[in-house]
Amino acid sequence: MRAERGALDGVLLFVPAPHHDDRGFFTRTFDAAVAKEHGLDPAAFIQDSQSRSRLGTVRALHGRVGRGEAKLVRCARGAIHDVLVDARPGSPTYGGSMSVVLDDETFACLYVPPGFLHGFQALTEQADVCYRIDREHDPAEDVSVRYDDPDLALAWPLPVTAISARDLSAGSWREAQARLLA
Repeated sequence: MRAERGALDGVLLFVPAPHHDDRGFFTRTFDAAVAKEHGLDPAAFIQDSQSRSRLGTVRALHGRVGRGEAKLVRCARGAIHDVLVDARPGSPTYGGSMSVVLDDETFACLYVPPGFLHGFQALTEQADVCYRIDREHDPAEDVSVRYDDPDLALAWPLPVTAISARDLSAGSWREAQARLLA
């Protein structure tokens, strides 16, 4: 397993080396030694979660104020278009965005540092996304930005087929910035 730096400050992409044979495959989806090598504390990740989405579904853009939360995100089934927005005031990449495809072929795992907005769109009929998170959820710290905010101008690869009412009613990037800077 190797780690690559992302386009945004502090983001890492962990890329395993799956072994394929006539039975199928085997791959390591997390390696504590590699994480430590890149400054992460593997023991800090205290919660694992999973979501399943259908083709075209968008789940975005979610973050947390306060201490934020770090996540390791991977797609265990199917493929997703994963999007990050740097929402850390003072960061050299503040307001910048990046996207990466996560899928069940490469098994790459994305490290999302605290202070980022995160979202994704399902690119396959079914996409199972696994999250390893370093903090308990506190709804009072939730911050959401609309997936189609004009100031962010994020490019989603497919028409949106499903999105939650919560995500549709999310605020703007400008509103989120005011909350993040408070």
